[in-house]
Amino acid sequence: MSQTSFEFKADANDSSPLYMQIARKLSDDVLNGRYQVDQALPSERTLSELLNVSRVTARKAIDQLVDQGLVVRRRGSGNYIAPRIEQPLSNLTSFSEQLQQRGHIPGSRWLKRAIVTPTPEEQLSLGLSPYSKVARLERLRLADDVVMAYEVSVLPQTVLNDPNAVGNSLYQYLESINKAPARALQHIRAMNASAELAKQLGVPEGQAVLYITRVAYLESGEAMELTHSYCHSDHYDFVAEMRRAT
Repeated sequence: MSQTSFEFKADANDSSPLYMQIARKLSDDVLNGRYQVDQALPSERTLSELLNVSRVTARKAIDQLVDQGLVVRRRGSGNYIAPRIEQPLSNLTSFSEQLQQRGHIPGSRWLKRAIVTPTPEEQLSLGLSPYSKVARLERLRLADDVVMAYEVSVLPQTVLNDPNAVGNSLYQYLESINKAPARALQHIRAMNASAELAKQLGVPEGQAVLYITRVAYLESGEAMELTHSYCHSDHYDFVAEMRRAT
């Protein structure tokens, strides 16, 4: 974002604080694609001079964008537009594959990797007996070190016996042991972040997030993965191509 590209005029009929009006304008421009991922925002000093507002007002406006996940602060460098994923709903691809295709660096911050007893819901979704064991993978998914999602994946131990062997990409590892999924059913809905989830994603409690549940199957039809993903909604666009029935 160049210093001359941002235009803003305060609305005399808007009773909200000036920093919120500035933040909304910036947010609208980001979400409408006017500015690109990794593009730098003006510094607080530059923004305050451009808009003739105090640096405190400029800082609070940028703070709003950071809280929304639209902007990331890089120590010693500045403020930048955060990564965003456009995911076609017709393709079964991994998080890492999606990011690599768009030139980002995928990563995982592991919270848990263990062999455990499945919950009743997991037994039902994966068609397991009460005496089965599963590998549970709990992690934060990162793009260029920015938290994009909190994810919990559960796989039968017969599919994944060593959860600690998984690197950044679960699907790449499954391919290496010839147990990659052939198809999946995915459900997407909105939900408000609980206090614990908000802390994991770095968003305000109660903020809307995308909740995605996916059950993946082997070529044989056996259910082999149940994943719950809680995605930072500002970072995701889901795209579906539709055709009119004839």
